[in-house]
Amino acid sequence: MSTKKREDEEISIEIPSKKVKLDEDKIIGGDDVIPSFSSFDGFNIKSVLNEDLRNNMACVWGSFGDDQSDAVILMNKTPFDKDQLPRMLSKDSSLKAVMQNDLYGTYICSPPPETNSIAVTVIHPATELHVKKYSSHPMYLIEETPEDYQEITLPFINKQQLSLKWIDNIFEHKSETERIIHEDLDLEIGFILLPDMKWNQKQMSNLYIIAISKLRILSIRELTAEHIPLLENIDKTTKKIIRDKYGINSNQLRVYFHYQPSYYHLHVHFTHIHYEAPGSSCDKSHLLTTVVENLRRDSKYYTNSILPFRIREDSPLYNSFKDADIKIKIKFSGLKN
Repeated sequence: MSTKKREDEEISIEIPSKKVKLDEDKIIGGDDVIPSFSSFDGFNIKSVLNEDLRNNMACVWGSFGDDQSDAVILMNKTPFDKDQLPRMLSKDSSLKAVMQNDLYGTYICSPPPETNSIAVTVIHPATELHVKKYSSHPMYLIEETPEDYQEITLPFINKQQLSLKWIDNIFEHKSETERIIHEDLDLEIGFILLPDMKWNQKQMSNLYIIAISKLRILSIRELTAEHIPLLENIDKTTKKIIRDKYGINSNQLRVYFHYQPSYYHLHVHFTHIHYEAPGSSCDKSHLLTTVVENLRRDSKYYTNSILPFRIREDSPLYNSFKDADIKIKIKFSGLKN
């Protein structure tokens, strides 16, 4: 499953042919046998849920052939691979002129398929929650008080959140075992490290790694000073691994939490400072070093603080706040996720 917007109980595959067909091969995912895909043959598009031009991403809702169960397809253009550039800039790539003005020419380039792959995440079967999650909607800003959390957010988490079985599968080595970068088995300060699905593990400039805590902690709201050893272990160990394995120093990393997170099991995002990852803006992210420092000063800092977060209009949590007559500040009326 993906650690992305793990968002994210997904199976991720990269397919240069840009097709997917139900294959006879199977993927073992926990206790289930999940069909893998080799092309999009027979896929029926119901609608395009979202287009993110900034991140070169599209989310599509549909179904596979005779199987009418829903599927959500997340498609990301992969970054350029410098090893493929000689092939792309050769006679194998066709150019269609769009405009010529003095020294400057604009063209549409069609490179060889194997140099122009896209990363695809398949959520299948997808639920109504998945379809809503990846649809485009206006965004708002909520300033959540400690009372709001106890009376609105926490009941929502306990009632509404998506299954976290995929996390148990990773911890029990039933799924994604080959993707594990590192695992610390300590039950108090241990964690597991995986590449996020948005990273192809080739370009270091968009490095994206997720550290998932062994402890069952919902979010930064539940963190206290007693969790500082866990946070410091995640921070120091992961930075050393990234430096030794990928040659990236700690001062080139952005290390942060999301609030609200996309899934309620404490995890830390490690991204390259050059990569403006989704959710790294100030209304979504909290730097790990700042979180640790706040907890040193006040063990109940995140228990007692007002925590702002952006939220989509279609979110059940938004509706819970709205129903509770909480004042919602409109940040950007046309903001897309």
